[in-house]
Amino acid sequence: MTQEPAYRYFLTYSGVRLPLNLVGPLEPPELENRNTYFRAAYDPEGRLVSVEKLVYGEPELVHVYRYRADGTLAHARVTLGDEETEFACDEAGAPIRA
Repeated sequence: MTQEPAYRYFLTYSGVRLPLNLVGPLEPPELENRNTYFRAAYDPEGRLVSVEKLVYGEPELVHVYRYRADGTLAHARVTLGDEETEFACDEAGAPIRA
């Protein structure tokens, strides 16, 4: 049986690099009156592995990340609505554009 991840919640993010830089931490009780917020899951090393932008409780944007052993971003999958984009990242964690 897999355990549900312990989520952390945020108001928004800053910057344009991946993984997203989530800012404005929210406590679960603060979500009750919010229409939009970000829900994030982290691995045991504290790295962001998934983030969802939830709008009225439904995911509008989803990012899923994988990392190399050295902690740099290796792969990202971004889903926006019905469109999904996957890409590898270079040793600096920047997306490799084809």
